[in-house]
Amino acid sequence: MLAAIDIHKLLEQFVYHPKEPLLFSSGFFLFLFAAFINIFYFLHKKGTHDLKLVYVVLFSLYFYYKSSGLYFLLLILSTVVDYNLANLIFNADKQWHKRGLLVFSLILNLGLLAYFKHTNFLFSSVCSLTGTPFQPFSIFLPVGVSFFTFQSLSYTIDIYRGQLKPVGRILDYAFFVTFFPQLVAGPIVRAKEFIPQISLPTVVTREMLGQAIFLIVAGLFKKVVISDYISVNFVDRVFDNPTLYTGLENLFAVYGYALQIYCDFSGYSDMAIGIALAFGYRLCINFDSPYQSSSITEFWRRWHISLSTWLRDYLYISLGGNRKGRVRAYINQFITMLLGGLWHGAAFRFILWGAMHGAALALDKFIKEFFKIPDTRLFKILGVLLTFHFVCFCWIFFRADNMQIAGSVISGIATRFTPSVFPAFLAGYKNILLVMLLGYILHFIPKRYETMAMNWVVEMPLSAKVAVVVSVIVLVIQVKSAGVQPFIYFQF
Repeated sequence: MLAAIDIHKLLEQFVYHPKEPLLFSSGFFLFLFAAFINIFYFLHKKGTHDLKLVYVVLFSLYFYYKSSGLYFLLLILSTVVDYNLANLIFNADKQWHKRGLLVFSLILNLGLLAYFKHTNFLFSSVCSLTGTPFQPFSIFLPVGVSFFTFQSLSYTIDIYRGQLKPVGRILDYAFFVTFFPQLVAGPIVRAKEFIPQISLPTVVTREMLGQAIFLIVAGLFKKVVISDYISVNFVDRVFDNPTLYTGLENLFAVYGYALQIYCDFSGYSDMAIGIALAFGYRLCINFDSPYQSSSITEFWRRWHISLSTWLRDYLYISLGGNRKGRVRAYINQFITMLLGGLWHGAAFRFILWGAMHGAALALDKFIKEFFKIPDTRLFKILGVLLTFHFVCFCWIFFRADNMQIAGSVISGIATRFTPSVFPAFLAGYKNILLVMLLGYILHFIPKRYETMAMNWVVEMPLSAKVAVVVSVIVLVIQVKSAGVQPFIYFQF
């Protein structure tokens, strides 16, 4: 019996592989998580609070190791340094001393982020200006470095502002920073919202467990079935070489990417929130049907909420917010989004993406201050259509590998748009269009239907909940191991 088990292959599952990072949507993670949470509940029943925290921290570090290799040591270093700096800031007697320590913390954290994300961009820009050849540095970008950096900064800044007291033990802080559900792809958790939960008794009610299962299943469906299918079979192909495709295909690739990136980001967020809820910890909602927004301001209240509120509270307000006059508020909003674009990636196209959103937010604010927009259903529908298509246009620069590709996509839509190919387009891309239609229907249905579906899962008996989870695990394993597209399991 033992001889039939390939021990080497089994042990290989626990070693970091650069081409196969551990993701929520992988079959190995789902099995690992099932074993992990059972041990967590066992420790919880035994009342060993500290042992439970140590167990989660160690698993989180292992999870990050499986995602980024030895860079998990960077996460440990960041935890130790920021914990001690926060204590020094809190205990400093003089304001200039507090400010100096905060600046040091900002330099360390943002410098770390800049090194991994912006070194090549900076040197390539210098080489372009000087006319010298540029050879890119081989710099590996650790997964989630932007998220845990912003998370640590929220802790030290809140302590500097007097809005939070430092935790008494480094174990609690390590639990906050390394907590694996949100470590790789967010949401960005605020210290003042999460740390108080650590010391509370772990409570997982029947309702919480049902909500957790619903969110995990919904997140997996968005990520694996919708986002991955659209990406691999359509969007990636068009954006790889847009000149080979008609304007209609380029246009629908943009619509497809808008759905893909939403299902990807929100799918991971749903899974993170659901997994945390299964442990008894509540994370903030991160996406709230953003394409239903009737203005760009509303869009940023619904899209990547943890990031947009972080930028507002720690960047926009730090720049002066709206306290220094209307014009300065517009400028601050523009700068905030410009830097938000740079946070997403080190390339001119990301800066342009942020600049367009910043300008649109300032314009929207100006219009609402000086003009009265009729509050009618017609104007709301027009607002949704205008906002959605502006966001889609900006997504072109976000998705394209370079400005030339972005220009080709826009040019293709503008100059190679031939409505006569529409019947052939419908026939050739039937499955893609059905998946996209399903995705957009699920996105635009009223919120009450999502609540009804969640309540239905909550009311399920435990055996039915287990059956749902097992079915999803089997589906994901089949999809990942067989190398086939998820859509074949959901034929219309």
